[in-house]
Amino acid sequence: MPEQRQSGPGIGSFVVSATCAVLMFLLLVVAGMLELSTPGGLDEESAEAMLIGMFMFLLMGGLLVGLGLGIGGLLQRERRKTFAILGTVLAAGTLLLTIGILLLGMMLA
Repeated sequence: MPEQRQSGPGIGSFVVSATCAVLMFLLLVVAGMLELSTPGGLDEESAEAMLIGMFMFLLMGGLLVGLGLGIGGLLQRERRKTFAILGTVLAAGTLLLTIGILLLGMMLA
């Protein structure tokens, strides 16, 4: 019996999810630094706030792509599913955590 190969969509899911998760973390750190360094807080209608929001939605879209690829990798037969599982869990966890942070921020504002 030949050795099973890794799922292509699973590998793609892991790479996309890991990249988006790291970039989302960095984006949230930058947003926090801008909020703390600006007297009176960051203006919601400033160019910086709009760019942060745009990149956040872009990264959330990337995480949805990673989630879709991970589910696709999980559905492939006769392929190893290690990276598909990792990518799916990482994408779903990052999405849930980001949505939770956004909801927390809206409740405190």
